[in-house]
Amino acid sequence: MQTNFTAEQLRDPAIATANQILRTCVHCGMCTATCPSFAVLGDELDSPRGRIYLIKDMLENGRDAGAEEVLHLDRCLSCLSCMTTCPSGVDYMHLIDHARVHVEETYTRPVADRAVRETLARILPYPARMRAAMKLARLAKPLSGLLAGKGQFVQRLRAMLALAPASLPSAQNLAGTVHKAQGETKYRVALLAGCAQQALAPSINDATIALLNRLGVEVVIPASAGCCGALVHHMGRHEEALAAARRNIAAWSGLGLDAVIINTSGCGTVVKDYGFLLRDSVEAEAATSISAMTQDISEFLLKIYQPARPCPNLTVAYHAACSLQHGQGVTAAPKLLLAKAGFTVVEPKNSHLCCGSAGTYNVMQPEIATELRARKLESLLQKSPDVIAAGNIGCLTQLANNKTPTIHTVELLNWMAGGEKPAGLA
Repeated sequence: MQTNFTAEQLRDPAIATANQILRTCVHCGMCTATCPSFAVLGDELDSPRGRIYLIKDMLENGRDAGAEEVLHLDRCLSCLSCMTTCPSGVDYMHLIDHARVHVEETYTRPVADRAVRETLARILPYPARMRAAMKLARLAKPLSGLLAGKGQFVQRLRAMLALAPASLPSAQNLAGTVHKAQGETKYRVALLAGCAQQALAPSINDATIALLNRLGVEVVIPASAGCCGALVHHMGRHEEALAAARRNIAAWSGLGLDAVIINTSGCGTVVKDYGFLLRDSVEAEAATSISAMTQDISEFLLKIYQPARPCPNLTVAYHAACSLQHGQGVTAAPKLLLAKAGFTVVEPKNSHLCCGSAGTYNVMQPEIATELRARKLESLLQKSPDVIAAGNIGCLTQLANNKTPTIHTVELLNWMAGGEKPAGLA
């Protein structure tokens, strides 16, 4: 793609990077075939190629973001399926990230939109606040039917209430804990405990720690580590995302770690990108080091996992989270591990398409997210599974509340390695 940035514009490192990305695109349109928002809406501007044109025009002309750009950029799930498909290697992830920062800096959103975004940014990255919010949502949930109208704010409020669980597990606070390996210590790792995960499904962290300890891995969770920054990052709140990254890099550095383990793939994609996010900062070297040692739990387990009990005759439909398969390129490891544990593993048709969770997307774009959820569940349940497995709390929450239990992959692996049976299978 030909670009026409001025020499003065290109002195801005962010614009220079965007220019390089834009020039990689050859207009082929293959990305449209695997874009979930385009699949639902059928609008070229709701495809990666269409958004690239919007971003190019906005940045080249030095324009503030307008309502049209914001509408179509907001509809992007950042699932990154387009990057897997693209034959030219267009770095769409970093382009859309930059565009969102530009939107945040130059566009004044309607008051209700700003209020919802501010609320999400102030609650979701903090497990205690999220638990409190979920308790309030549970109380309000029976009244959701009284929320009449089709306005965007009402739809988002209904979506938030719909996602509230019927019950909450006991609170989990792993900050500042060290979990010793059983027997000989073979590895020492840090675990990102996560935000929503600690509030909604602490059993995932419990299973991760128990399994790693049983396999000779010491697990450290520094008190100063916190949210990975993904939520604010995808809202274009750049400085807040950088602050989260810096905090975690400082917390994990100097601990003599063999790896930083992530069991929420949405977080893993961002942590593996810390090196890029902080490339022009004094933390660049440390950020690159942390990104290089970060692994999804399935990547790490692939070299050490051993089952310890006979597997029941269960068919597992594996849902590949977009952040894992497209964002990190981890596709085989979870399925290989589930098969090694003894499960019969099946995959749905169009496994590359998003379930509609995508961080806060199922709240911010509920109509599209609901359609994507229905399509994903239909394809999963066509396989007649006993359980649906995934490696991301957002996907598990999005796909829950159907007749088939949704369980994190690591909980199934821990069970077959001698740990507790997942509560969802009781």
